[in-house]
Amino acid sequence: MKKLVGLVALAALTFGQSMAAHALDGSVSVGTTGDGGMVYRLGLQSDWDKSWLQSSTGRLTGYWDGGYTYWGSSSHGPSNNTLSFAPVFRYEFDGGSVKPFVEAGIGVAFFSSLEVGDNKLGTSFNFEDRVGFGLRFAGNQEVSVRGIHYSNGGIREPNDGIEAYSLNYRMPLNF
Repeated sequence: MKKLVGLVALAALTFGQSMAAHALDGSVSVGTTGDGGMVYRLGLQSDWDKSWLQSSTGRLTGYWDGGYTYWGSSSHGPSNNTLSFAPVFRYEFDGGSVKPFVEAGIGVAFFSSLEVGDNKLGTSFNFEDRVGFGLRFAGNQEVSVRGIHYSNGGIREPNDGIEAYSLNYRMPLNF
């Protein structure tokens, strides 16, 4: 448990230092698991101040993402809570005031218990693999659809893993 708290504190500190120099965005998500349970997420994002492969088609960039997810209990099992942190790479197409994008990332997540519905995770620590696509509008608001898979990567059995599919809305936070 002490290791878990230490890892979460380190991730929060790293995320917080990144936020100090960049604008902060907030996001809300609602979705479902592969088993039909509900998923609700609140997140904070900070765009990277970097671009690669810039052309008339678009650019590769990314952001840091931290979030809290509530996994609603289904008729098959208990609810759960997750804290997660991930670097996310994004290819943003040049589209004027509306920019389509695709994104992918691999991060870490810490679950409050070892079960989500019928899925047994084996460890509280899990990897978070994600893919998504969406639209970024003028004013830096965006909507997207995302699929995320959680698994402990074979660290410990059982390793059922779980998926979440969600609709997301992101907006700048102006303090």
